[in-house]
Amino acid sequence: MVGIDAVAVAVEVNIAGGGLGLYLVGLPDNAVKESEQRIRAAFENSGERMSGKKVVVNLAPADLRKEGAGFDLPIAVGILAAMGRVETGAVEGTMFAGELSLDGSVKPVRGVLPLALRARAEGLGRLVLPVANVAEAAVVDGIEVVGVGSLRQVVAYLNGDETIEPAAEPSAAKESPAGCYAEDFADVKGQVHAKRALEIAAAGGHNVLMIGAPGSGKTMLASRMPTILPPLTREEALETTKIHSVAGKIGAESGLMTRRPFRAPHHLASQVAIIGGGQSPRPGEVSLAHNGVLFLDELPEFGRSVLEVLRQPLENKRITVARARYSVEYPANFTLVAAMNPCPCGYYNHPDKECTCSPGTVHRYMGRISGPLMDRIDLHIEVTPVTPAELSEATPGEPSAAIRERVTKARAVQRERFGGIEGVYTNAMMNSAMLRRYCPLDEASAALLRRAMERLALSARAYDRILKVARTIADLAGRERIELSDIAEAINYRSLDRETWGR
Repeated sequence: MVGIDAVAVAVEVNIAGGGLGLYLVGLPDNAVKESEQRIRAAFENSGERMSGKKVVVNLAPADLRKEGAGFDLPIAVGILAAMGRVETGAVEGTMFAGELSLDGSVKPVRGVLPLALRARAEGLGRLVLPVANVAEAAVVDGIEVVGVGSLRQVVAYLNGDETIEPAAEPSAAKESPAGCYAEDFADVKGQVHAKRALEIAAAGGHNVLMIGAPGSGKTMLASRMPTILPPLTREEALETTKIHSVAGKIGAESGLMTRRPFRAPHHLASQVAIIGGGQSPRPGEVSLAHNGVLFLDELPEFGRSVLEVLRQPLENKRITVARARYSVEYPANFTLVAAMNPCPCGYYNHPDKECTCSPGTVHRYMGRISGPLMDRIDLHIEVTPVTPAELSEATPGEPSAAIRERVTKARAVQRERFGGIEGVYTNAMMNSAMLRRYCPLDEASAALLRRAMERLALSARAYDRILKVARTIADLAGRERIELSDIAEAINYRSLDRETWGR
């Protein structure tokens, strides 16, 4: 794997005299080097005998470091073909991947969807995989996917002694419906202002910060954000599934992902866990949330370095992890939904409970979130506690399906607007030139925005955010042009800028 894409590796086997043993070359890591012992045990327990001559296995290209146990099966098949136990022609045009157990069974590996896509791109006609990985690989058309359970079965299949039908692509009936969620906005009592802001965020791809006292419903609201996002397109589903496949997050019965991901890492998560990387690079939480929602609860409790690394993916929708040994790029086009208390005690601006924090303490607590990061968050929402009367209300709120319908219509308007611009399909992705083109203001709206910039001491980036949010509000209302009320509502969502909060 390089990022979320697979690179084809040719397993070359040569058996000749001049020594004994199995020699692996081609920059194998420890897991690949240890395959010798697994392969020997699997041979013995599958009724096969390892060659008594010198066996040299080369993994080409030799300058690319090979990692993981997925090379066990192709190495074993290569040895069997070199020994004459399997016809050489039987392995032509076929890609193999799988980890061998000591008893000869074939265990699943990660990154199978990128492997299937690479096999098709290489012009190969068949992919032989562990049975547990078949559902994931079968979503790729144009290639036969064959699931095997043991090395003995692989030998019988390649020699024509056993027939294994290629897997069929999972039917839509077996996949989870795109709109099937356990959570629903109908469960949320009150919070009309917050639900309106989340609808705007979903419609325009905007980032959200919710600030409110403990128990006011911030986590409940955030967990329902995916339920109002439009269904995944086929292209989005493929890319999202690739990321989760590389990270080893796809279950044995899962095919293509049909729900938008929702990731909620703990505030003690490390920088590597959030952005990805590590000794064997894997996607982090920002990439696992690609095409979905990244929820950061208790935002000020995250490490300062962790919060600052979010600035690049929030702006560029990609994350580049550069280390001494490698440099990989992962997609990270997510909607950030963050939540925090207004102060250390949690009751600043609470309608009933008294805050015990001094104004300076409140300001320092808010200062844990840097100005540049705050500027990249489009909507700041004050979430107030729900009253007893609202909690006892028997009538359910508006369901997620109704909100999602409005969001989907607004997204369709944006896709049509940006149809000729590559990589831009929501208002949040507009650059400065596009803002001038698609967000013209009349004199009254421009004057209101100028006054807000002066009074709230907003940055130039915050100015752009207000325009983007106003454009989304107009799209939800079905208006061609931004009106004064749209600008006023968008400005209202900048009330938590750190220069004014706590004063």
